[in-house]
Amino acid sequence: MIHDALIVGGGPAGSTAALLLARAGWSVVLAEKSVFPRRKVCGEFISATSMALLREVGVGDDFACAAGPEIRRVGLFAGEAVLTATMPRLATQAACGRALGRDRLDTLLLEAAARAGARLRQPAKVVGLVRVPNGFACTLAEERSAMQVAARLVIAADGSWERSVLDTDAPLHRPHDLLAFKAHFRSGDLPGDLMPLLVFPGGYGGLVTSDDGRISLSCCIRRDRLEDCRRRYPLLRAADAALQHIFASCAGARAALGAAQLDRAWLAAGPIRPGVRARHRDGVFMVGNRAGEAHPIVAEGISMAAQSAWLLARRLIARQDEIMAERVRDDVAACYAADWDAAFAMRIRAAAAFAHLAMRPAAVALLLPVFRRFPAVLSWGATLSGKARQVVAA
Repeated sequence: MIHDALIVGGGPAGSTAALLLARAGWSVVLAEKSVFPRRKVCGEFISATSMALLREVGVGDDFACAAGPEIRRVGLFAGEAVLTATMPRLATQAACGRALGRDRLDTLLLEAAARAGARLRQPAKVVGLVRVPNGFACTLAEERSAMQVAARLVIAADGSWERSVLDTDAPLHRPHDLLAFKAHFRSGDLPGDLMPLLVFPGGYGGLVTSDDGRISLSCCIRRDRLEDCRRRYPLLRAADAALQHIFASCAGARAALGAAQLDRAWLAAGPIRPGVRARHRDGVFMVGNRAGEAHPIVAEGISMAAQSAWLLARRLIARQDEIMAERVRDDVAACYAADWDAAFAMRIRAAAAFAHLAMRPAAVALLLPVFRRFPAVLSWGATLSGKARQVVAA
């Protein structure tokens, strides 16, 4: 059997693409290498801009029942400063962003894709991908065997932090690479409606109250700064040394997590290399972090991933009767890239500017008086990051 589409990766981008295409009558294979539910390095926040999409794919009610409290305020914890401002709201709806652990969110979306008719292969890793005259021949390595899948189209939704068969060059390790850490905490002291940005030398992070009252901490730190932390705290693991560095730099973080208990082990990932990437290459369409990635400082990763899948799916479905013509695929790729740029390019540039400033103590020292005098600047920054931009129509 030749399937209409093979989707590599079952996270928010892959599951959303699989669901929308399957619902439109496509025969879809969705290959995911991990067993769900799985934990993942992620800030977990989903902005209000994605609520319409969650309802469209049929998981809006389940998300509302499971997610943490509505986030109505943004904040900045830097040095001794603890600043807050109102989260910008969408003009078209009253919904607020909320956080949900990836172990729950990804399972919700994957199960919805399967109900829509996508054929799920899990755990299955793509180990071979070859262009053939009528599409692609793909080799999936499963637990005890390998199988061949033929597909007219391939959509890569397997993220950018781990190497896959789609990667050609091995990444170099650089001192300024950003490494990511993530953990949940219980019995902390963070207002449920507040999502603060943590600023510390050589990195940045964020706190948010997620499902079951857990506080989610996610952070990025430069490799060279992490090595300094390891030398300063030689008896601690890398993540714990990074946490002590955050506590030493952010009074707000100390107050929120100083008496909290770690809930399960730390997760780590990286290096993170944000930026705009190819949205279509050698016949393969890219969604999620494969297409482009903002610095996590803006907490838009999940929303961008799912929304990018929606942008691509609507273009493919609109031309599905003629999609096998190369000129049509090229036209769809060009339209999708234009849609993607219009939706996300500005926030990627804004995120890069915010991240570079946040990691420099001298810049933070210069800007803090402005933030103290005009806290609404935090709301403006959240607006630039995409918190009030509607990509998927309500």
